[in-house]
Amino acid sequence: MDRTGYRERTSSVPGAVVWTSAPAGVDTGPVLPDGCLDLLWRSDTERLLVAGPDTRPQSPDEPGEAGAGACWTGLRFAPGHAPAVLGVPADVLRDRRVDLADLWDAARVRRLTALVAASATPGTLLEAVAGTEPAREESLRHAVRALAAGRPVARVAADLDVSERTLHRRSLAAFGYSPQLLARVLRFRRALTVLRAGAAPVRVAADLGFTDQAHLTREVRRFAGTTPGALQLGSGANRSTAPPSGSSTVA
Repeated sequence: MDRTGYRERTSSVPGAVVWTSAPAGVDTGPVLPDGCLDLLWRSDTERLLVAGPDTRPQSPDEPGEAGAGACWTGLRFAPGHAPAVLGVPADVLRDRRVDLADLWDAARVRRLTALVAASATPGTLLEAVAGTEPAREESLRHAVRALAAGRPVARVAADLDVSERTLHRRSLAAFGYSPQLLARVLRFRRALTVLRAGAAPVRVAADLGFTDQAHLTREVRRFAGTTPGALQLGSGANRSTAPPSGSSTVA
């Protein structure tokens, strides 16, 4: 386990990753928006939860509970995949952490909880659950790739041969965001990666299509609650992700 107690691996579920996080005596910082949903296992309380798509920084541990620095295992879905697995639209879960039993039949969740609690590899069981559900539509993959590349929303809708209103509705259900907000979150994640790699904010702003450095700063404050400079200097500056969600996965 590394200094931050965080590890991840590529999942057998297309586009997903399995990650683990354990206390490591350091502040891992908040979870930052990434356009993804996570199926979570919290070992100390033996609970299965779902982390919805975020629009603001979130605490790594659940508000109001003891046990900061709890041990987690998560399956982080690629954007647009989780609603088919969970059976609920993504916007219902936006900025929320909910018990899986609130979404699925309680008896089913009890059986799964017992299996995960008894397993030495809980991430594998989470993958097995997701692997039984339908894959996301190819149109969703295209939308994510196009928006991540900075393609205008109107152009993405035209590519998919749908109206902007239809794209908006589908985007909310699949990603939890409007297409415009999804594009902003994905660009923020790209900015986060290069800022943490040491790139100057002025260069990041120019390279990623922000109006200027002030625009980059506003977006970082919106999604990270801090400044570009603070992201580079923070204790998590060399991490690509923070539990229980926050990946650079986009497709």
